[in-house]
Amino acid sequence: MSENHKGYLCLVLHAHLPYVRHPEYELFLEEDWLYESITETYIPLLLVLEKLSAEHVPYRLTISLSPSLVAMLRDPLLQDRYVRHVERLIELARKEIERTHGDSSFNELARMYLNNFTSARDYFVVRCRKDLTQGFRDLQEQGGVELIPCAATHGYLPLMTIVPEAVRAQILIAAGQHEKCFGRKPRGMWLPECGYEPGIDSFLKEAGLKFFFTDAHGVLHASPRPKYGVFAPIFCPSGTAAFGRDLESSKQVWSSVEGYPGDYWYREFYRDIGYDMDYEYIKSFICADGKRKNTGIKYYRVTGHTPHKEIYDPNAAREKAATHAANFMFNRERQVEYLYEKMEGRRPIIVAPYDAELFGHWWYEGPQWIEFLIRKVAYDQTTLKLVTPSQYLDENPQGQIATPSLSSWGWKGYSEVWLEGSNDWIYPHLHMAARRMVELTATLKKPTQLEQRAMTQAARELLLAQSSDWAFIMTSGTMVPYAIRRTKEHVCRFTELYNALKSNCIDVGKLEEMEWKDNIFPEIDYRVYASK
Repeated sequence: MSENHKGYLCLVLHAHLPYVRHPEYELFLEEDWLYESITETYIPLLLVLEKLSAEHVPYRLTISLSPSLVAMLRDPLLQDRYVRHVERLIELARKEIERTHGDSSFNELARMYLNNFTSARDYFVVRCRKDLTQGFRDLQEQGGVELIPCAATHGYLPLMTIVPEAVRAQILIAAGQHEKCFGRKPRGMWLPECGYEPGIDSFLKEAGLKFFFTDAHGVLHASPRPKYGVFAPIFCPSGTAAFGRDLESSKQVWSSVEGYPGDYWYREFYRDIGYDMDYEYIKSFICADGKRKNTGIKYYRVTGHTPHKEIYDPNAAREKAATHAANFMFNRERQVEYLYEKMEGRRPIIVAPYDAELFGHWWYEGPQWIEFLIRKVAYDQTTLKLVTPSQYLDENPQGQIATPSLSSWGWKGYSEVWLEGSNDWIYPHLHMAARRMVELTATLKKPTQLEQRAMTQAARELLLAQSSDWAFIMTSGTMVPYAIRRTKEHVCRFTELYNALKSNCIDVGKLEEMEWKDNIFPEIDYRVYASK
């Protein structure tokens, strides 16, 4: 691409799932969150990006992989369970081919799903040897992808600053785990839920991180006001750069009214044979207690705001994805041209961050859209240049100094999703546990080997309790009992360990059970909670 471009487009995909691993059960419904995302999002994205790299299509993409997701992707138990899961999907798809043999349209879709599931299994088992992080690492080494972490267990940091050591631990553990997995120190971090409070950037600096992201108003309401709005990063007094989300590009993808995924030709997410088919036919592929669930086999398209749904046409949907990619690029070109003039020749950066799971899982055609967009940006225009935050900062190392405001994304933009009537009860417990973790670290100067194990497990239980996902689920109203249970279990396990350490009476059997159940971050160093 010519260096005569007038601006940058920074695409960011944030991949995260809460740590759900239940070795005490043979089957556990919430583990499907991971398996569905592997099949429908992570593998399709990896295949698209590997294809682009193999064809030498130039691109730059930033992918945030949360340490809790990485831990699950590398866990042997979950890896084996995913193979079992996808092989069951293959069996179901074959059954569907037989059932639909008299209807060519449905039969063609059933064959499409069989091919997708078989390809996913082969990619997972053969290409990645059950560890998808290797695929992401390879893309990083090829230069097209910048990988960054988020906080260790996606803790919502603005509501943790009452115990600064807890914020520091979430960030330092994340940076360390990322480097161990991907072989490079990360240069930036995705703040969970884009949650920022002034001062958090100082912990990022301590971890050697150069940038983070906020929602638009976090930058727009910075002090002093930014000259270029969200179209150039601002530099905190610590020296860490804050990139603000562009609202216009987000709206085109996210909006339930105007966004691309709601197009009538795209696949309908909410019509799945797990709910549509007769119980006797589908019972072997849903929950053992008879509860219905998604299988991933969906035959209908959005159609419109009507209960009647037309059959899905993959070719027509693919054409729509190409059209929408062209539309997105056209709008970004016009946006950049306008901003370039207003910014008096300074090249604007348009930061477009999305949850990775949107692409493929919720929006089935999303990975196709990304491929079309990258190809079009590479070959069909010269106005835009795809860029990662690190690349942008290397090219533009200076900028305005300002402090972003307290902010988040989500409802109203100021933490309300994670602090309201349904979930506010959790925070006194989380804050007390964090204070106790700091206390234990300060008082146990020369712990025995058993005490070190108990301290390490206490840190794991605290981190898992702090996951923002539990508060979010309580607000959203789905799977609420599970979120409450997880919060209480981790706080109770932490408290049990704290009391055992304080009384010098550690139950080895109970400790081993906790280590077996909650084995996230095997090499964690609890001393990260030491006060500075």
